[in-house]
Amino acid sequence: MKKNKRYKQNQKLMIKKINSLSELISILKDDIGAYSEDVWFRGQSSFDWQLIPGLFRYTSEISETSLLTRFKQSASLLIDTSPKDDFDWLFLMQHYGVPTRLLDWSESPLTSLYFAISDEEHDDKDSALWVLKPIELNKLANIKTTEKNYIPSFDDEYLENYNIQNVNSNKKLEMSPVATIATRNNSRIQAQLGVFTIHHLNKKPLDEFCSEKEIVKYLIPKESKALLRKELDLLSVNKFSLFPELSSIGEILKKKLS
Repeated sequence: MKKNKRYKQNQKLMIKKINSLSELISILKDDIGAYSEDVWFRGQSSFDWQLIPGLFRYTSEISETSLLTRFKQSASLLIDTSPKDDFDWLFLMQHYGVPTRLLDWSESPLTSLYFAISDEEHDDKDSALWVLKPIELNKLANIKTTEKNYIPSFDDEYLENYNIQNVNSNKKLEMSPVATIATRNNSRIQAQLGVFTIHHLNKKPLDEFCSEKEIVKYLIPKESKALLRKELDLLSVNKFSLFPELSSIGEILKKKLS
């Protein structure tokens, strides 16, 4: 815990603010421009929120197995192709808002910035942009390889201990969260350049597993959100580009009338 507390103190001392897209580019060039491995991003509407998967945000105990069973029961007749395994079902649950052990990340800083500032109900709060080095995170879970930019997929043997059955079969085993990639089998995850981290049994927030070597948090002042939304819109980073669905078109057209 001492390491985690020290990390939080360092974050307060070194925190950088993003007021515009030009500032974002400058910060990323300074902080990760020389880093040659993959870098991921996640935007959150409130700066105070930690990196906690949906399944762990509830005070009552929720069985992931029960959620999966109920979801399968109702979803099976509504999907064209049945998921091949429990991980595929997990992605589908995450996609439709069911709490899981997954956290969504993106390979695009602009996509993540959009998610940090798009919810106008949180305009009274500062937002956050997280930057994760997935290779460094996976080293904490002893996933080490000489292959450059190697990140395991959910088909990889490294991830076997993270599937629902294995997690539930050995409650005494607690493993670190890992960064992983999945097949982008729908238009939304492809548009968002989606990637994931997955927790094991330990409910500690992801940021408390990490130091500044693995993860950095930037502050987006509430006063700058309106400008950033306009700049993203100029670059066509909007609801339809990230959610290429008919409902997004309707929402965008209604906004143009207001």
